[in-house]
Amino acid sequence: MLVRTWNLFHGNASPPERRAFLRRMIELVTRDRPDVVCLQELPVWALRHLERWSGMHTNGAVARRPLLPFGARVVTGLHHGLLRSGVTGEADAILTRDPARALGVRVVGEERLRRIAHAVEVGGVTVVNFHIDGDPAQFERVVAMARERSILAGDANLVAAGADGFSAPLAGSIDQILVRGLTLSDGPSAWPLERRVVDGRRLSDHAPVEAIVE
Repeated sequence: MLVRTWNLFHGNASPPERRAFLRRMIELVTRDRPDVVCLQELPVWALRHLERWSGMHTNGAVARRPLLPFGARVVTGLHHGLLRSGVTGEADAILTRDPARALGVRVVGEERLRRIAHAVEVGGVTVVNFHIDGDPAQFERVVAMARERSILAGDANLVAAGADGFSAPLAGSIDQILVRGLTLSDGPSAWPLERRVVDGRRLSDHAPVEAIVE
């Protein structure tokens, strides 16, 4: 099972530009038909497009709702690099090659920004996607959503976030893939820079992290 996680930086390049490149990012990270892709920092409007862009099944969760009920995407389009998710809100998503069963969403932190984790079950494995502030207490709430055979994937904002009973974290990274009751046959590892440079642009300020899970 090829598993990836990527914080999409609201569709921005790094450094941010006026334009956004969200669809290009989705197509890039799903081009070789991975089994699971966990995404963070999506604009809320993008959730309805993910299946078409990726060709994968989608389970989304809204962390922060748009500031405007209508027109948020148009306003943000004036300058994506400046506005980011301030108007469009923020969502996370789990993409799966096979159909998945939604297991729910949990608010894991509201100290600075509302942070969530959400989970699906696919092929007898629980996948938990998360985006937290680097607070160990938030990470503990994420871990509590895991089951016997689980994958935790997301942005911990905490270098080398690990948990008892799970595989070792990726050293020096805040983006993690951890497993319990499963075997990592390769990875986790971060993409080299050249894999996310398209037309001379570095897409996102995070590198995708991937692992092969058995």
